[in-house]
Amino acid sequence: MSSPIPYLLSLITFLPLVGALIVMALAGDSPKKRAAFITTLVTFVVSLLLWVNWDNGQANMQFVEDLRWLPEFNLRYHMGVDGISLFLVLLTTFLMPIAIYFSNKYVTDSIGPYLALMLVLETAMIGAFIALDLVLFFVFFELTLIPMYFLIGRWGSGNRVYAAMKFFLYTFAGSAVMLVAILAVYFATGSFDITELPALAAKMSPTFQTWGFIAFALAFAIKIPLFPFHTWLPDAHVQAPTAGSIILAGVLLKLGTYGYLRFAAPIFPQAAAQFGPVIAILAIIGIIYGALVALVQKDVKSLVAYSSVAHLGYVMLGVVAMNPQGVSGSVLQMVNHGLSTGALFLMVGLLYERRHTRLLAEFGGLWKSVPIFCGFFLVVAMSSAGLPGLNGFVGEFTILIGMYKHEPVFAILAAIGVILAAWYLLTAFRKIAQGPITNPANEANRLSDLKFDEIAMLLPLVLLFFIIGLFPNLFLDKINPSVQALINQQPAIVMKVGR
Repeated sequence: MSSPIPYLLSLITFLPLVGALIVMALAGDSPKKRAAFITTLVTFVVSLLLWVNWDNGQANMQFVEDLRWLPEFNLRYHMGVDGISLFLVLLTTFLMPIAIYFSNKYVTDSIGPYLALMLVLETAMIGAFIALDLVLFFVFFELTLIPMYFLIGRWGSGNRVYAAMKFFLYTFAGSAVMLVAILAVYFATGSFDITELPALAAKMSPTFQTWGFIAFALAFAIKIPLFPFHTWLPDAHVQAPTAGSIILAGVLLKLGTYGYLRFAAPIFPQAAAQFGPVIAILAIIGIIYGALVALVQKDVKSLVAYSSVAHLGYVMLGVVAMNPQGVSGSVLQMVNHGLSTGALFLMVGLLYERRHTRLLAEFGGLWKSVPIFCGFFLVVAMSSAGLPGLNGFVGEFTILIGMYKHEPVFAILAAIGVILAAWYLLTAFRKIAQGPITNPANEANRLSDLKFDEIAMLLPLVLLFFIIGLFPNLFLDKINPSVQALINQQPAIVMKVGR
């Protein structure tokens, strides 16, 4: 697909970085805030050119940019998007203006460096989703760690330094192992290019594939995070500033699921087939464990954090099924989770700014005081729970169908998580919105409902819940060709658990 603008992908990737430099050069908080918001808004508008000019029937990479980088090492500045990465790029550019607007409204401490770090983070995330060279991907992948580390450690709350260090050490450890594997792949195949490597898999011995896959899968399992590598996530979410949590849950965690699907499975197809049942079992444990732990949380932000462990378990379940329903459902569910969980963290942040507490015991009866807030909260909760007609249902249902075709037992066990999700989300809604008002701080005369600009932040998210839930083929028609092409590269996966 030819680009309507030369180097469109580079423009989308580096616009936020240019915005970060402008923010740091400006004097005064108001100009910095305007520059950051305008930058993210322009980036989103430019990224829509990908959607407008998309070729639905094309399975291969579109808008490709391929330039010599370090030719002596066969390194290339190679970028492209297909149906698997398209919506992750759009998800990133869509969520960032919302996160920046919230930050402009509520963050007052050193706003310039804060906004600059957010914009650098956007460049790193977009770059990771469109990089087709392993080293280029690794550079962007690692670049995401630095701004998020400082966002948590500097602008977080409570035990923020501990949470930031834990986040950094966990993810950096996995990345270091992956870097060794990237170099090993190059020495084995002579290529870093993901469009070439699947065809070169035959050059790798079974033992090489096994250890290479373990290295990649470990890095991505930590980033997702897949059980039992999840322990950094609740700390990071609870201590991060609200906008940091929105982007961490909405986008950053998808680098793990996307990385597994884009890199680990295609480069090491035999090993991916061999370890598929193991990953499926870990995903199911994460689904049930995450839901049960969420059910007993006293802090609503911690509840949402553990819900991510559960929901991303579904994504991995569909990926390892490696059939059209499972993988397409997983790609769509990455987007769904980013929207729904991003909206949940946004609502938690809006509530915290009013009450300065996140403890469920401090609320109750808010429907009488802030009905607009509670109405939005109910819709967002139902989206996350997978209510039919909303976005979460389409992704999870498609994933379960895909897994059922390979291993019915796994699909049945995973379906338990759907029931548990409704349980903990409705329990949280009941404790926040229903019942009598027992705390005077929750009275209508002391608590303001959502303002116009706050509704404007939430409304686009809610509209997408319904658009995806009611018209999923608007998205799946773009996803399916690339998914089918990916599946055609993979060996058949035969699961024998329970048979």
